[in-house]
Amino acid sequence: MESFFVRYRNLVVLLALLVAQILGLAMQVRRSSGAGQAGDGHNVQLIRLWANSIVSPPEKALHSSGSGISGLWHNYVDLRHVRQQNADLQKTVDRLRLEQAALLEDAKQGQRLQALLNFQQKYIYKTVAAQAIGSSGTDQSRVFYIDKGRADGIDRDMAVITPDGIVGKVRDVFPHNAQVLAINDQSSGAGVILETTRIRGILRGNGAGQPQIEDVIRDQRIKAGENVLTAGGDQIFPRGLPVGVVDKVLNDPERDGFVEVVVKPAAHLDQLDEVLVVTSTEPRFPPDQQQDIATSEALKGGAEAEQQKTSEGMAEKLPGLIVPNVPPDQQPLKDNSNPNPVARPPAALHPDRFTPGNATTPTVPAAPESGAPVIDQSPPKKKPAPKAPESKPSAPTPVTPQREN
Repeated sequence: MESFFVRYRNLVVLLALLVAQILGLAMQVRRSSGAGQAGDGHNVQLIRLWANSIVSPPEKALHSSGSGISGLWHNYVDLRHVRQQNADLQKTVDRLRLEQAALLEDAKQGQRLQALLNFQQKYIYKTVAAQAIGSSGTDQSRVFYIDKGRADGIDRDMAVITPDGIVGKVRDVFPHNAQVLAINDQSSGAGVILETTRIRGILRGNGAGQPQIEDVIRDQRIKAGENVLTAGGDQIFPRGLPVGVVDKVLNDPERDGFVEVVVKPAAHLDQLDEVLVVTSTEPRFPPDQQQDIATSEALKGGAEAEQQKTSEGMAEKLPGLIVPNVPPDQQPLKDNSNPNPVARPPAALHPDRFTPGNATTPTVPAAPESGAPVIDQSPPKKKPAPKAPESKPSAPTPVTPQREN
């Protein structure tokens, strides 16, 4: 079999001569590279332009492929670093969120404790702050536990309250905790009074877990929205503490003429955190009012002492009084240090009669009211003294001469 070059030898030679001729012409011919490329109109060999045109596209393709592969690699590596950095940042964000939640809870707890402290100083003589730590979780018995017990001075039947309103009373006491019976339990009881109508009753829980006032006679004045306060007669809850507001009034199904007043409690019984256990129901004033009261009492006592001292000094300077029907040697001593004694008018002989000695300046009577009789308050006029009867001259007595014997 003949080879390709032997069989087409003439054609191959011809093509080689043509290529050589073309290359020779390309090396001899020059063309302008253009102002956009050289900038000064420099002529370049045609063969060079052809070579540049042939080599540039593959070179660009190789360069773009290499750049893409290099960028893809760097992006992959950077993505791994970004993922790790993102995970670290996410952990930091979660930690900061937990710290923020803890700080917010501490701030809310501080506000609640401050409200409890202000309430304690304003209304209650002595209380113990406690934390609600658990509940019974049943509908039949609504009780919860606090973290204070007998060691902290807690005893049975002590009132448990919040600044919003009453919560319940202590039922069982243990050394370091206690069980509290809420006011919405059926076995609880508290004396209450309606603020506006002044109607009293007993507050107990119903089957639905709502506190209601029992033993109330039907009254049209009881309306929804009226405030309910503690009456203080049960010797457990202090008087005047908020209980809640009237929610609705229902007829008593067992007794005619009586109603059941359902109350919406003021305290959030299902969201209890901090509570106060009332260990003494004696009211007291805040410290600033106690200081004001002590200061006013001291000022009042000092003023009374100064007034008493001034009165005694003035009494010593007054002239002595002449006591009637008392001998001169038994009269009270006079103060000779006063150079100008007060002159006193002589006593009247007949006080019930008008005489020049007891005449005083008449006071101007006040204007009488319309329709009232006018009373003459002027002194009585002096009556003229009765004239003595005129004596008639008596007749001369005749003289009888005597005879001599």
